[in-house]
Amino acid sequence: MIRDEQPRATDHPGLPRRLAAEAIGSFFLFCTVIGSGIMGDTLSGGNVAIALLGNTLATGAILFVIILALAPLSGAHFNPAVTLVAFIRRELPASEALLYVLAQLVGGIIGVWAAHLMFDLDILQFSTKTRTGTGQWAGEAIATFGLIFTILGAVRFRPSWVAPAVGLYISAGYWFTSSTSFANPAITVARGLSDTFAGIAPADIGPFLIAQFAGALAAGFVCGWLFAENPGRATSSR
Repeated sequence: MIRDEQPRATDHPGLPRRLAAEAIGSFFLFCTVIGSGIMGDTLSGGNVAIALLGNTLATGAILFVIILALAPLSGAHFNPAVTLVAFIRRELPASEALLYVLAQLVGGIIGVWAAHLMFDLDILQFSTKTRTGTGQWAGEAIATFGLIFTILGAVRFRPSWVAPAVGLYISAGYWFTSSTSFANPAITVARGLSDTFAGIAPADIGPFLIAQFAGALAAGFVCGWLFAENPGRATSSR
């Protein structure tokens, strides 16, 4: 989906390289979300706003980096909601879309475990942090809608700005949404495996996933109309 700097036609990345890019990008994204949450919580002295700020800055920064580095290979999804929209737009066949999601989950969960390892925590754990309620579900639907909107709008009009646009959007989403903008089904599942600042209780994951996919589908539909090229206008301008 994100192709701001395409590889040469003679060097089109094969599926194994694309899956590796998705796994590596998801590793660093998920590791950053969990690791910066742990670090912020540790250093903030109990000030949740400061901890969230640290979590925000690190996540926005790593999104910029991994999208910039890996978009030419896989499109830099790192997110099943993004992959779903790419599939609907016929940019990926179903078989490859499923493999993308698997790579995102595997790479991301290993990233969560790596964060636990770095901070001397139990590698295998489950979150006890409750995140539920209509407000948070609405927050996730809106957050995911906005993420897809940001990606498709930037791809349509400013492809070279996709990486900063996504990083800035998620940074804003941490603060303007009630849920702190997970906006990613894979990372939602992975956060259930971390009883730290960024975790979510496994029992609360299901409604988050429903809200995220609903937001993604709505955004895909709206953007398909809003950002469509106008053949009539293109013809008349010649």
